[in-house]
Amino acid sequence: MDCTKDNRIVMTLDAGGTNFVFSAIRGGKIIVEPIKYPSNADDLDKCLHNIINGFKDVEKELDDIKPVAISFAFPGPADYPKGIIGDLGNLPAFRGGIALGPMLEDLFGLPVFINNDGNLYAYGEAIAGFLPEINQKLMAAGSPKRFKNLIGFTLGTGFGAGLVIDSHLIIGDNSNAGEVWLLRNKFFENLNAEESASIRAVKREYARESGIDDASFEPKDIYEIAIGKRNGNKDAALKAFNHMAKAIGDAAANVATLIDGLVVFGGGISGAKDLFLKTLVDEMNGHFDKLDGSKMPRMAVKAFNLDDERELSAFLEGQKKEIQVPMTHKKVSYDPLGRIGVGVSKIGTSEAISIGAYAFALQQLDK
Repeated sequence: MDCTKDNRIVMTLDAGGTNFVFSAIRGGKIIVEPIKYPSNADDLDKCLHNIINGFKDVEKELDDIKPVAISFAFPGPADYPKGIIGDLGNLPAFRGGIALGPMLEDLFGLPVFINNDGNLYAYGEAIAGFLPEINQKLMAAGSPKRFKNLIGFTLGTGFGAGLVIDSHLIIGDNSNAGEVWLLRNKFFENLNAEESASIRAVKREYARESGIDDASFEPKDIYEIAIGKRNGNKDAALKAFNHMAKAIGDAAANVATLIDGLVVFGGGISGAKDLFLKTLVDEMNGHFDKLDGSKMPRMAVKAFNLDDERELSAFLEGQKKEIQVPMTHKKVSYDPLGRIGVGVSKIGTSEAISIGAYAFALQQLDK
């Protein structure tokens, strides 16, 4: 699906616990300067009116051009296909279940599509980001290998993900596919993965390794300490990111074992990729101990760090060769190296979510 050549317009919303940001997209590009309203997270009436007013403001900016749909990311839990938002931690006004999608459809006379940000991030990367970028590089390198599946992880306040299989966004029967934050924690068996794969994990581990009670250092501060740009405990800073990298790598290996596709990371913490991506990929390529004392690979395929030039080159090269077709004079191309690529978003998390929202709406309309 090439949404960059589609002339239809979709109105969008980036919903957070503090602010709602509204815009419109055509051809995969934002065409309305973002319009911001406070979320009024504790007041349902104000919250809903701000959502309505935000979309009305976008409509005015479009003049007489009619949008074809509304599509946006909204926090869960939710029944996304029905547009019903459930009990939200950062938007408590929605507790008890609010039929947000049906309300907007009735008011604007447009189909409304709601997903979570992890889903739309992954879909945007699959449509116009990491997946087509890697496939283009494989084609340019003369490789017969192509990818159709992608796992998009978001790293920030929480640990989220979206799954795309053969161009289809996997939502799940209960709108709960990709809830990777609930995987088991590599380091603490009674905790979920997010406790070691988020902003609070980096802050906690830095404070613990430094032997201080103050966990007020933000990941940006800890990153600058780790690279020597700021005074602090450099060893503790490096260990904090190392802890996070191994926890995320463990979770990513679990998901990649099921999905078998490219892996891309977005979100605020992904900006520190030079501190954690290599360790993360090494964790994915780790080994299990066998009862006879030997070891076996953690995954059936090898993960390559595509932000490393040498690994990217080896990934693109593969082991391509031609083999003879038995009982014929024909030969076929063959690449026996089972591999997946791991990298960080080049288009940016926010843009990927916007493109995902746009592409998802068009895909649903074209069914």
